[in-house]
Amino acid sequence: MAQNNNNITPQVNVSGEGSVKIQPDYAIISIGSEIKDVDSGKAKKQNDEIIAKMIQVIKKSKIDEKDYQTQRVNLYKSRDYQQKKDYFVANQTITITLRNLDQYEILMSDLMDAGANSINGVEFKSTQTEKFASEIRAKAVLDAKKKAQDYASALDQAIGKALIISDQSFVNTPRVYAMKTAAFSADSVTQEQTLAIGEIEISTNVNVVFELK
Repeated sequence: MAQNNNNITPQVNVSGEGSVKIQPDYAIISIGSEIKDVDSGKAKKQNDEIIAKMIQVIKKSKIDEKDYQTQRVNLYKSRDYQQKKDYFVANQTITITLRNLDQYEILMSDLMDAGANSINGVEFKSTQTEKFASEIRAKAVLDAKKKAQDYASALDQAIGKALIISDQSFVNTPRVYAMKTAAFSADSVTQEQTLAIGEIEISTNVNVVFELK
C-alpha cells in the first residue's frame, strides 16, 4: 500500500546567530581568610579578627550593606601526614558586589592589608546584559528568517509561519580564580593595575523550522 504523504508539511530548517561584546560595569568578588593552628580556638579567633577588619574596610569603602555577605564559614580538623601532626583550619569567605570598578585596586589592596589571604574568584558582569541579550535574540531570529527566505527563493517558493524555535544563548563573563594575594601586597605601593577587565560576550544561536510554501 502506498503511503499517504498528504499530511507532511514542507519545511525548511535554518539556524541564525547574533552576538555582542559589552564592557562590564560591576564585579562579584569572593575573598576571605584561612588560618591554620593546632588549637581550634586560636584558629577561629584569629580568623574572626581578620574578617572583622575586612568588614571595616568594606564599610569604609562605602559599599552598601546589601552588597556584601558572609559565605562559607568553616572550622575543621586536618592532618599533615608528612609531619604526622593534626591541626585545625578556620576559614570564612565574604562575597562583595563592587558597583564602582574604579575602586577595585585600592579595595583589594586594603583587604589584603586587613589580613585577607584567599581570593576565590572575581567575576565581572554588566547591568546591561539582559537588554543586549534581548536585542541579539531578535537579530538571530531575523538572521534565520533571511536564510530561510534565500533558500525558498532559490526554489521559487516562499516561507510561511515558524513551526519550531530552539534557543541556545550564551553569556561569557570575564572570570579570575585563585588569584595570588602577593599582587596586592603592601610592597606594591605604586598601585599598578593588576587585572584587565576584558569584555562580556553575549551570543545566541537559534534554530528555526519554517513552513515552506
